[in-house]
Amino acid sequence: MAVAIDLRMTSWKRSLRRTFAVAVTAALVNVSLAGVVAAQEETSVPAWLQERLVERVMHRRDNGEMMQLVRPIAESVNDGVVGVICGGRPVSLGTVVARSSLHVGASVPTTDAYVITKRSELSNDPIRVRLRDGRMFPARVAAVRRRSDLALLVIERDSTGTLPMLRPVTLTSKVPTVGSFLISPDRTNRVIGLGVMGTGPRRVAYRGMLGVQLNPGGATAGAQVEQILPNSSASEAGLESGDRIIAINGQMQNNRDSVMSTLRMVFPGEIVQLTIVRDGDTKEVSAKMREASIVQESENDARVNGARNIRLSGFEEALQHDTVLNPDQCGGPLLNSDGNVIGINIARAGRVVSYALPSSLVTVEVSSMIAEAGGK
Repeated sequence: MAVAIDLRMTSWKRSLRRTFAVAVTAALVNVSLAGVVAAQEETSVPAWLQERLVERVMHRRDNGEMMQLVRPIAESVNDGVVGVICGGRPVSLGTVVARSSLHVGASVPTTDAYVITKRSELSNDPIRVRLRDGRMFPARVAAVRRRSDLALLVIERDSTGTLPMLRPVTLTSKVPTVGSFLISPDRTNRVIGLGVMGTGPRRVAYRGMLGVQLNPGGATAGAQVEQILPNSSASEAGLESGDRIIAINGQMQNNRDSVMSTLRMVFPGEIVQLTIVRDGDTKEVSAKMREASIVQESENDARVNGARNIRLSGFEEALQHDTVLNPDQCGGPLLNSDGNVIGINIARAGRVVSYALPSSLVTVEVSSMIAEAGGK
């Protein structure tokens, strides 16, 4: 068996070396596409460079061999992951949980289940879920938890009156050790990425921002806008210097401190309704709060960090890992190397920073949401 494995690895190395040789040769000498085929057999790329490139890929934890190795772990969730579509586009993944608040995570196929997903990625548009086999079903929000950015979805019957058969995941409260491998599966049970646990459960401070500098005095009520930050919620909403904010979400504001205190209670991604006075006229303006880190970062940092979620902070308890997730891949389960669901991915926060809510927290939130939704 050892000889067979060694032969397969040797063959794989040889194939990979040829592939890299072709790619490097094409780049260096600018050969045509037809010439690339010929380069498979004969190349001027030094053997030492070929070997270095091969070894670099072999030691990446997301190489093809490693992904195949951990795929059976991802497949253990079976029909426990769905895609969530809102407004006609994929916005997140969803994790299937048992309807009974007394049996959260009972892994038995059922048509009587809920889906939990990332709340801030949803809008008022129609929601649908896509199953592993590609079928689509309508869904609606049954309960939400702002503090943890979770939404509980109820899957409804399709046009034929059918409800899907799903398998709720089993949540485990065991927290993995720092440095251990973590697996994130998608709705088809494929591996999104293989990450490493960075920190244990910790608070991720809230960092929402409207993007205005307020005058400390001068306003008889509310607060006067002195400056608008570029690329901020305020600039996108059309606020101008000199505007006076007198109410937020219908709540009258007495002064600058009152305005700042009220805005601190709004999470990134949430809409605030501002009542402002401009040139003697009262206007209503809607603005979506944004993450301070995103508003304040440089263009270079933005390119390096890539796309991130609308909300990536304000969690009372979160696990940090370095799996590279797309924003619409949050809401799905996070597995340890034993296949246990140890958390729910909740935010892509940076190039090598992703957050997950630990299962112990998710279990409490799911139980209370199911009770609120009337699940028995």
